[in-house]
Amino acid sequence: MPRDLDSLVEVFTAPLVVMPGGWGESLPEWIKGEITLQRMVRLMKGDDDLATDAEATAYLYTASLTNPIGRDWTEIYCYLVNKLMSAKGSPVPDDVRVEKLTDYQEEELRGLKRWIRERQHKVLNERKKVEKRAEQEER
Repeated sequence: MPRDLDSLVEVFTAPLVVMPGGWGESLPEWIKGEITLQRMVRLMKGDDDLATDAEATAYLYTASLTNPIGRDWTEIYCYLVNKLMSAKGSPVPDDVRVEKLTDYQEEELRGLKRWIRERQHKVLNERKKVEKRAEQEER
């Protein structure tokens, strides 16, 4: 498959990276839809090294349900949710509104997005290896 077609297929097939603990199944459908939309935008822009805001939100959603998260991660999570809700035209309550992150929080978020994307590539590469082996066994 050409690289462009592989990238398009990946928009729909890349795994959702969530915190282990069983909360991945409770991820709201609207976040899953937003993940697909943001992946399409990422593909159109040619940005491939970081996960999307929606993917980071999904991870932090499950992380916050698995374990308590600290102040910085809570603010990062609120910031991401604010961005998603604002883009949808939904009101954001004042008590959870975070409109700007510190430089440290920005770097932490970039690191999370990079890590999520690495996990996705690892799973996708493993899938390709399994498919290749299955093809070879068929021959």
